[in-house]
Amino acid sequence: MNGTTKPVLSDDHFTRSAGKQLGLYALLALGVLAGLMTLLSFLASGSGGGASGGAIDVENNSITITLRQEPPQLDSGRSTDAASFGVLGHVMEGLLSYDKAGRLIPGVAERWEIREDGATFWLRDNAFWSDGKPVTAHDFVFAWRRVVDPETGSQYAFITYPIKNAEAITNGDLPIHTLGVSAASDTQLEVIFEQATPYFDKLVAFITFLPAREDFFKSTNGRYAADADMLLYNGPYVLTEWVHGASMRWTKNPYYWNDEKGFLDEINVAYITTDVNAKLNLFKDAQIADTDLVAPMLPEAMERRWHIDRFMDGTVFFLEFNHREGRITRNKNFRRALQLAQDPSELVYKVLKEAAYIPAESLFPSWIQGAGDLFRKQHPPIKHQMNIEKAREHLELARIELGLDTWPPIVLLSGDTPVSTLSAEYYQELFKRNLGLELRIDLQTFKQRLAKMTSGEFDIVLSGWGPDYDDALTFGDLFSSWNLNNRGRYDSAEMDGYVRIAQSELDPVKRMQAFAEIQRLSYEDVVVLPMYERGWSFVVDPRLDGLIRRTVGPEVDYTYASIKK
Repeated sequence: MNGTTKPVLSDDHFTRSAGKQLGLYALLALGVLAGLMTLLSFLASGSGGGASGGAIDVENNSITITLRQEPPQLDSGRSTDAASFGVLGHVMEGLLSYDKAGRLIPGVAERWEIREDGATFWLRDNAFWSDGKPVTAHDFVFAWRRVVDPETGSQYAFITYPIKNAEAITNGDLPIHTLGVSAASDTQLEVIFEQATPYFDKLVAFITFLPAREDFFKSTNGRYAADADMLLYNGPYVLTEWVHGASMRWTKNPYYWNDEKGFLDEINVAYITTDVNAKLNLFKDAQIADTDLVAPMLPEAMERRWHIDRFMDGTVFFLEFNHREGRITRNKNFRRALQLAQDPSELVYKVLKEAAYIPAESLFPSWIQGAGDLFRKQHPPIKHQMNIEKAREHLELARIELGLDTWPPIVLLSGDTPVSTLSAEYYQELFKRNLGLELRIDLQTFKQRLAKMTSGEFDIVLSGWGPDYDDALTFGDLFSSWNLNNRGRYDSAEMDGYVRIAQSELDPVKRMQAFAEIQRLSYEDVVVLPMYERGWSFVVDPRLDGLIRRTVGPEVDYTYASIKK
């Protein structure tokens, strides 16, 4: 996903072992205040609120929250970003879901079987759409066929490639009805694999595999999911109001089957903003139930004796190059020069200074599991060494190869969040100082940055990726030639070969060796420059219980949240 997403793309999109809260980030000078004392100190700080309204509305059993970005769209067949995934994770449900601890649990499917040649999912008979009609196996067949249909243009079509004929259909070589998925009955879904896919159960919990009902889709006349009333819902909540760019309202879905989710009657998304200072003030004034904190805010939070938690969200951020024909960044010596002229530790510790960030060392973040242990413990990445002298040598080789007398300006595409802006300005100054290059920063809003990434309007982009499912392949196939989330269009037969092995190899040791080769190649061929693994410091109104921060699934999950009595 782009951390744009879920793709994360810049400062927007996630650790399983690290994604579980890494312990309490206890910053209170006299120790952690718990229970009643925490509540009293919170109220004393001016963040109390009345019996109704504000962050916690006890009378109406509702809360008020913020979103960082406006979802570009809520069509699960075409969504690619963390903002959209976060909303869809509350209003929709796939065959499988996640419990509080991040384990796979039954969703629309009450049971399932994964075989070497395929899978069977048995759907529950009490799963309904928000108009009261049952969710059936036919709804999954329609939705998945639509994802692979070339006319849909889904950038996530690649994630369906384990299904028989999915890749050939996406490439226009076969009709969509040949996709290896069928409804044996209203409650039995059959899947045929292109090749053995033992991790398929992890895939189907992802957004791209959500159902869609054909009759409703056709009734929207091309406006499917464009507004609140242009989408059917089958999750714990229903989107009842969507003022684009401003606010949303999620209301409890009376047709949702699971009484262990959706405890709140309403979730009011009153603000959509990346302004961390504005959100801090809203939290202090008891207008929102939770907020993230950046480094400059921590002293005030400590002074107010707020209970501060820390969470690594599993996302790895990086500088991604444009490998298209005609781009200077297609030249390997040029990319190698930039690689040798920077050190992510300097960015993290001297520039960003975020307590919850760690320097990135690989395309694969530190939490990814290997065959019995952490992947990077079994397969350490190449140790990076900054070397400005060698960087300048490679830059001169690149100049000669490209036939240039002088270097033209290099376009650095960035999001407009504070962290993205600070990072972009750091690289602009760094590469000017170390290599004499001029970087022109193209600062864009979240939605526009996604559009420019997709169309290739950049030389370098501040990007990132968070996990779509709990397997190393969610990072490992990102730079395969067929993955449309490979925004720089890196194309390597060697990379594609290792990805194919990782997709189909049943021996876990051999499979992890393929990922090790992907890790090596991504460094040696300078596919990206790793920046940091993202974490968050955050605070939650002590009256709100059950809020979950996730690595896989919606990053901030309110489906288990409730108001303390």
